[in-house]
Amino acid sequence: MTNSDGSYSLRDFLAQTAERDNPGEVFELESSKMLEVKVQGRIWSKLGAMVAYKGNLSFKREGTLEGGLMKAFKRAVSQEMSPLAKIEGRGVAYLADQGKEITVLRLAGDSLNVNGNDLLAFEDSVNYDITMQRRAAGMAAGGLFSVRLQGSGLVAILSHGKPLTLRVTNNEPIFTDPNATVAWSGNLQPQLRMDASLKSIFGRGGGETYQMVFQGDGFVVVQPYEEFEAGLGGDESHGGGGVGRALGDLFD
Repeated sequence: MTNSDGSYSLRDFLAQTAERDNPGEVFELESSKMLEVKVQGRIWSKLGAMVAYKGNLSFKREGTLEGGLMKAFKRAVSQEMSPLAKIEGRGVAYLADQGKEITVLRLAGDSLNVNGNDLLAFEDSVNYDITMQRRAAGMAAGGLFSVRLQGSGLVAILSHGKPLTLRVTNNEPIFTDPNATVAWSGNLQPQLRMDASLKSIFGRGGGETYQMVFQGDGFVVVQPYEEFEAGLGGDESHGGGGVGRALGDLFD
């Protein structure tokens, strides 16, 4: 119960904010912006997402060459793929990222593509790879990369605000701003299209505007927010450096 001035008694505050236990679930939302992960073995998470933990856990940054040289190359070039951390041991970790909304999905042999910056965590039973869109324009724009998740297990994705899922059909393609695109079904292969005439509508109005075009049978998830990172739509003068610098980082 809140007081007339909006404050809580200490007892009410503890009751309102105490962790909620849901035995059996590896991922549990403590709130829309906080994920509890019960670790018994290994979990993968976005680097820097841990805010608290209990138990006997270790946190290790994903090795540069882990998963093979090709995956390391794509990770280095992409600029959009946030590094992953391995959480190993037995215990409970609490994950969050800049106050973003968290959505937990259960894959059952399915595949899902997620913007690398919008992937919070996934179970070790889920396989992942970094994928690059086929159009060369993606590289020219700084890279259009995503993380392809496939298998069976839980996945947690992030969004600024509540995400919106749009149905894609053969008769009605969906056009999205890359900076607002969170995820899409694994069977879709979006194309990248440049339309300078729309630069005053999408993006920040400087230079050409890129759109993602989804055609086929599936879905795409967007958020009510544009994230500007180095790459598509981003300002490469901040945190950029391009492909050459990324490759240099790989072999440092």
